[in-house]
Amino acid sequence: MSVQGCAESYYSRWQALNDWLVLHQPIWQPAPFTEPRPDWVQLYPELAGMVAELTEAECDELEGDPGVVVKKASRFVPELGYYSDMVKLPELSPRPADVMAATLPEVRAKDMPGRKREQAGAFTAALKPLQQPILDWCCGKGHLSRTLAAQGHQIVDGYEWNPELVAGGNRLAEHFGDAVQIHCRDVMAQNLPLPDDTHGVALHACGDLHRQLLMQGTAAGLPRLSISPCCYHKTVDNVHKALSERGMDYANRLVPYRSDLRLALRETVTAPAGVRKRTRTLSQWRLGFDGLQRALRGADDYLSLPSCSPRLLGKGFPAFCSWAAGIKQLHLPASTDFEVWRAYGVQRHAEVRRHELIRHVFRRPLELWLVLDYAMYLEEQGYRVRLGHFCARSLTPRNLLLDAVRVCGTQPARHSHP
Repeated sequence: MSVQGCAESYYSRWQALNDWLVLHQPIWQPAPFTEPRPDWVQLYPELAGMVAELTEAECDELEGDPGVVVKKASRFVPELGYYSDMVKLPELSPRPADVMAATLPEVRAKDMPGRKREQAGAFTAALKPLQQPILDWCCGKGHLSRTLAAQGHQIVDGYEWNPELVAGGNRLAEHFGDAVQIHCRDVMAQNLPLPDDTHGVALHACGDLHRQLLMQGTAAGLPRLSISPCCYHKTVDNVHKALSERGMDYANRLVPYRSDLRLALRETVTAPAGVRKRTRTLSQWRLGFDGLQRALRGADDYLSLPSCSPRLLGKGFPAFCSWAAGIKQLHLPASTDFEVWRAYGVQRHAEVRRHELIRHVFRRPLELWLVLDYAMYLEEQGYRVRLGHFCARSLTPRNLLLDAVRVCGTQPARHSHP
């Protein structure tokens, strides 16, 4: 397929996703945790009634399967039935044996958590064959760098701003004899020089960091760029800006705020039971305090709280409320009935959980809307792009891969991005 043909295909998908997300913005944009009664509860009362009747066991089952949620919800909002077609992508991962062969053995994976080791192996396997020297963008201690060097027989340079990680990564590479050299570089610096004829890679670089590789890599004419994006909300821009010219020029373009982009990251691999229990309790307490602070202030708006020490959970709900009130400079009356507000938090948490089931249907569509814009941008800059999954969702929900190869003789489109 020609570059122009690919661009038309990506644009058609992006346009359909965009219009679908705009249509359902009243459902996915309000955050149930901060808005006790999201607008869609009034717009779709039958849908709200359906989720209200779900048992805890049904919620447990549905949280990991948005496709089943869609089947139930589309009875009341028929357009949700397009979900499966919206999120369908090719699998870019090779055979399991090839993935295993591209994964560092545990004895060589020092300081590398198990999932990170497997993710690096799956990412590497999806990129083979590796034909140019490699630049690992925002490489940390170089776990991906060492994985790539072991499989591709190519020299790998890494860019990382943290000098401690740079030193630690270079020590690991030297210890294991890997052809890896990590350099202390701020990838957000203007006019950062990039090595010629290099394959730029980034596994789970956040927000502006992966966008910087897209822009700098294409401007430098790197022959190949392979990126698995993450943390789209980590950006200096409060309002999201499309990278592609077609995305920017589309009249009905969705214009989400930075806070809206967090929705794309809400899916996580299941945590251990103990962690889930602590997370649930903390959420219930935050919601309980939210009800209390609204009553005390006579103001029906949410006050955000910072992270708290896990030790606070062992001191009980009244101590949590005292901590939170101190943060927000609120006075807690001696007559405060903490048990009433703790029970309120439990009840609100049950509501939030059910409302989030519907909102979370839009996690992957929103993420794909963002990444399709990247694909369109790469096509505009003269690259042929593959977009698909490089591993199973159970290994990491951030399993999208943009793999772009520069087409000889093409000239990048003019663009005004910094």
